[in-house]
Amino acid sequence: MGPATWAPVAEHLTAAGHEVRVPSLLQVGIGEAPYWPRAVDAVRDDLESIPPDRAVVLVAHSNAGLFLPVIRAGLDRPVTASIFVDAALPARTGATAVASAQGLEFLRPLAVDGSLPQWTDWWDEGDVAPMFPDPVTRRTVVEEQPRLPLSYYEQAVPVPADWDDHPCAYLMFGAPYDVEAEQARERGWQVAHLAGAHLHQIVDPAGVARLLVELAGYRSGAW
Repeated sequence: MGPATWAPVAEHLTAAGHEVRVPSLLQVGIGEAPYWPRAVDAVRDDLESIPPDRAVVLVAHSNAGLFLPVIRAGLDRPVTASIFVDAALPARTGATAVASAQGLEFLRPLAVDGSLPQWTDWWDEGDVAPMFPDPVTRRTVVEEQPRLPLSYYEQAVPVPADWDDHPCAYLMFGAPYDVEAEQARERGWQVAHLAGAHLHQIVDPAGVARLLVELAGYRSGAW
């Protein structure tokens, strides 16, 4: 998905006095594998205007959760917290496959000349429509989507050792990410639940922004 999916949350956080960046990962799938270094570059480049001694909180949604460890390792600045939002979790050790064998079995028949349809075209209309609050938002988000190569999902993303030696948290919207939320709880992370579909951040941006602030420790001082 593109940055439009997080623009409303960014607006709420900015209005609350937080400095926010929403790096675009739309170009990550262009070119040859490996793709994960482009995610690191995209985030690092987007933060160039921020002083290098300024600490950041990283927030990753969905599949981007797999890139969070290498993104953190690739930044030349402190990271005070990492928050996964309805996101895939990196392996505890070793590389993480972007898609499971079952996932690739689902994806391969969808590919045409090595390229997949836009993500919202993978699913039935009954699954897609409830994720959007209105037709205008849906059109904006859908038109922004890239078409990723199948090989993007055939890659493995390295997991640097001790990447999670700082506070990590998980915000779940709903199934099937209840499995990841439980795994996060088992890792000792703080876990929160805001009931909704996978793109709930565009449905309730104020609620998502509030929980991000809490999970980052700004309110409780827990970190």
